[in-house]
Amino acid sequence: MPFDWTRGPLAHGLECYCSGQFFEAHEHWEAVWLECTEPEKTFLQSLIQVSAAFHHLARGNRAGARSLLTRALRRLERYPSDFGGIAVDGLKDSIRGWLCALQADAPGELPPHPRIRQPG
Repeated sequence: MPFDWTRGPLAHGLECYCSGQFFEAHEHWEAVWLECTEPEKTFLQSLIQVSAAFHHLARGNRAGARSLLTRALRRLERYPSDFGGIAVDGLKDSIRGWLCALQADAPGELPPHPRIRQPG
């Protein structure tokens, strides 16, 4: 199933994610996830987990965010640098940066949210 990030629930979820509406992004993507087969299903699950992680973080749950980002990264490790219309390597690098920041558990400047973007 090829992903279309230009319209429909994937596009709406991406818009929500980019504007910091992480719970809403999760909801849009979950509707597509329910209909997916592998390998797209696990890939989209990882994006849902990233979004859910930042929803948890916004509610003050750093441990929950760390756990979800760890699981998302584990799932993303099996995918090539570009998959499903998304630049996977950049996303993985950003998640690793967030995990380091959350592990430090120190107040201060946090990195920008991982960008979910098309390759190129």
